[in-house]
Amino acid sequence: MRRKDRGEAYGGLPGTSNRNLIAQVSVSCDDGTMPSRRRISARISAISESATLAVDAKAKAMKAAGRPVIGFGAGEPDFPTPGYIVEAAVEAARDPRFHKYTPAGGLPELKQAIAAKTRRDSGYSAEPSQVLVTNGGKQAVYEAFATLLDPGDEVLVVAPYWTTYPEAIKLAGGTQVDVVTDESTGYLASVEQLEAARTERTKALLFVSPSNPTGAVHTREQTVEIGRWASEHGLWVITDEIYEHLVYGGAEFTSIATAVPELGDRVVILNGVAKTYAMTGWRVGWLIGPPDVVKAATNLQSHATSNVSNVSQMAALAAVSGDLSAVAEMRTAFDRRRQTMVRMLNDIPGVLCPEPKGAFYAYPSVKALVGKELRGRRPGTSAELAELILEEAEVAVVPGEAFGTPGYFRLSYALGDDDLVEGVSRLGKLLAEAR
Repeated sequence: MRRKDRGEAYGGLPGTSNRNLIAQVSVSCDDGTMPSRRRISARISAISESATLAVDAKAKAMKAAGRPVIGFGAGEPDFPTPGYIVEAAVEAARDPRFHKYTPAGGLPELKQAIAAKTRRDSGYSAEPSQVLVTNGGKQAVYEAFATLLDPGDEVLVVAPYWTTYPEAIKLAGGTQVDVVTDESTGYLASVEQLEAARTERTKALLFVSPSNPTGAVHTREQTVEIGRWASEHGLWVITDEIYEHLVYGGAEFTSIATAVPELGDRVVILNGVAKTYAMTGWRVGWLIGPPDVVKAATNLQSHATSNVSNVSQMAALAAVSGDLSAVAEMRTAFDRRRQTMVRMLNDIPGVLCPEPKGAFYAYPSVKALVGKELRGRRPGTSAELAELILEEAEVAVVPGEAFGTPGYFRLSYALGDDDLVEGVSRLGKLLAEAR
């Protein structure tokens, strides 16, 4: 057997040396220099920075510089993680078992607890083998799309949408198809709208209720109707249930996976401890799905990150195994703040804010204010208006451009009552000057 030529051995053309190969594939510029190559890949260059985190970071930087900024940007409970969860983490940190690698898909005891918690809270039954523990909810979102989508597959996404969904779909090679809603329907999409957007390339529907950024919550009847429509057309349903316990008034959370059993093994549930247990910084989420999907996603995670921090996993185990008294306390406070914020926003001329039924966001329309003169400027977009508000009123809001619907703001009411009132008061005082 002849020895391979050096060029062939390293992936070159047979009978060439590496130097000759380089000469063959390189094209000189007119001035004789080598052409420059892209430093950052096109795939990663296409990703946008998280708008919500960018707004929050700018607000914090201004605050650190001594300016009294009030931030409505980040979706993060202002409550501390409950003490019993912290103690579980401290105990785990002292246990040598958790100083080592553990299974990439999650600690067996945590997967068992997540399956039990899901049965308790939504009535959906899954085996521990159908659970993948991820580094926060964002990794669960990414891995769900990466596992299910091939290039050209379409995903129906109701707009306004959370900023991470488009980037995850794009990275997976999928195509996002927006189903745009507005305040006239409470930001809820109908089956008729979904059907109008469906094509032969549609593979999945992203279903989010309660919604970030709008706080919209589908009724059980609406959820069943949408789920049955998806089932009839053989679509996958990816359902993000991270805000399942944050619903208010007469609203009720309904898991589409439970309400529409005919979806069978074409449903993937995304969830995590961040919102329910005030654990945003602990970075524990999960994905529940059919065994083949979970196995494939686990393979991906085994190469991307391996196991989630063991200390955080044990904290999450304490959280999901405990009762829901901590979230009940938060929900009471959020409900009070929700009502205050909506009332104050609707008192501002040019602002229209439907009442959110879940999560901890308000999503008012400011379309009537775009283009008006304010402090010597005439902002032509809600993004420009948000920038003006940050500079002039020292209030940080996220513009609707970040969520696929210009002409709106997202304000989180997961902050202290006094700051909320002060921030919306500043907003109202400034916007009252618009002419």
